[in-house]
Amino acid sequence: MSNHLGNTLAALVVGAAIGVGAGILFAPDEGKKTRKKIKKSFDQSRDDLSDKIDDLKNQVRHVVERKKHDLEDSIDHFVSTAGKKRDEVITALEKKLAELKKETEKVAANAKK
Repeated sequence: MSNHLGNTLAALVVGAAIGVGAGILFAPDEGKKTRKKIKKSFDQSRDDLSDKIDDLKNQVRHVVERKKHDLEDSIDHFVSTAGKKRDEVITALEKKLAELKKETEKVAANAKK
């Protein structure tokens, strides 16, 4: 029994030593180092997020500029086309008016006879 107790005590001492060694090897750093690591990780994440936001802003700005340019081109094309159509309508109306004047003069001349 004494031998059994000695073995148990030796096993406890060895187990405790292994536990302490493992605890030291796997234990987190001291508070100051841990806070530095957390701050560094937070700062890196913040910088990455800031870079991504800047990239997104640039992409949105680029798309907006491209769409603005496309819209300006479309408006210019519409105004140009509308101007051409307006001129065509005015020319057609002037021709029709000239024809109506001629017909009116003929009718008036025939009415006088």
